[in-house]
Amino acid sequence: MNKRTKVIQDFILNNVSEHPKDISRLTSEKFGITRQAAYYHLSKLVSEGILAAKGSNRNREYILLPLVAFNVTYSLDNLNLAEDKMWREYIVDRLIELPKNVIDICQYGFTEMVNNVIDHSEGTKLEIFIEQNHNDIEMSVVDDGVGIFNKIKKVFNLDDPLHSLLELSKGKLTTDPDRHTGEGIFFTSRTFDMFVIKSGNISFAHADAMGKGDFLLEHKDNYVNGTSIMMCISSDSDRTLQKIFSKYTDNYGFTKTLVPVFLSAYGDENLVSRSQAKRLLSRFEIFKEIILDFSNVDSIGQAFADEVFRVFKNQHPDIYIYPIKTNNQVAKMINHVTGGKLEL
Repeated sequence: MNKRTKVIQDFILNNVSEHPKDISRLTSEKFGITRQAAYYHLSKLVSEGILAAKGSNRNREYILLPLVAFNVTYSLDNLNLAEDKMWREYIVDRLIELPKNVIDICQYGFTEMVNNVIDHSEGTKLEIFIEQNHNDIEMSVVDDGVGIFNKIKKVFNLDDPLHSLLELSKGKLTTDPDRHTGEGIFFTSRTFDMFVIKSGNISFAHADAMGKGDFLLEHKDNYVNGTSIMMCISSDSDRTLQKIFSKYTDNYGFTKTLVPVFLSAYGDENLVSRSQAKRLLSRFEIFKEIILDFSNVDSIGQAFADEVFRVFKNQHPDIYIYPIKTNNQVAKMINHVTGGKLEL
């Protein structure tokens, strides 16, 4: 394959998921080639089993085919289950041509999430789903246990599963402190391009690396028994475990966290009260630095801002709290309660 052909085909593969119906036009315009030439490259990828084509010529749609796809189920009654052995003996050798940094991230996420199921889920079975295509690898870890949000709610006597999610997002939260540090989900969610956790009627996704930030969905009519976790990363990602760990750790360990502030609100309520602020501030004293991400927060009230940026700061002068992604209203309110002392 000559260099230009590879560049054209890589462009097709990198863009076909977003443009399944007009990828030939997009390719033609990008490289100044005829539509027939674009069809040639598409047909070549179809013949190699990398793409599939559906529909007639006029309405043809192209989709990426999996290069690897398999699943396996384990009984959690087996006391000899070990996440490192599963990875070594059944997963890693079936993956195709991934760079070491991506393999390292996949191993970390897989072993952390599987260990959580073995130690915490209280379920009877564990299901693993792996799918790799030309662009990325997706891994899902699913159990039929009590559900992660329900378990956290019960152990820490929290208000509801949404409160559990807020605490989980901060990190350093574990229902078994003798054997776990509570760091696995926090760091795993930040090493992958997309991390989605579903349990009960809640789905939460961290997708900063894809430019989508964090988002929360409540499924009132679609209850998920147990816990389902999906992790996806690009095959050519330049992210490394070392980069992610160094971002939130120092010589004293996990000292810095990033919290999505919108998780402090329930439904469409506004963040206006001191009680909401105290829910957000819970356990902040165990960190040295806290980044508050105000994405998806349209406004905050004076009492909320005052509790976070003045009262808590006065009580904990050695803890550094700073906000990011604030809109004008939020920034003005923070400046109001701090006298403009906080850099935004």
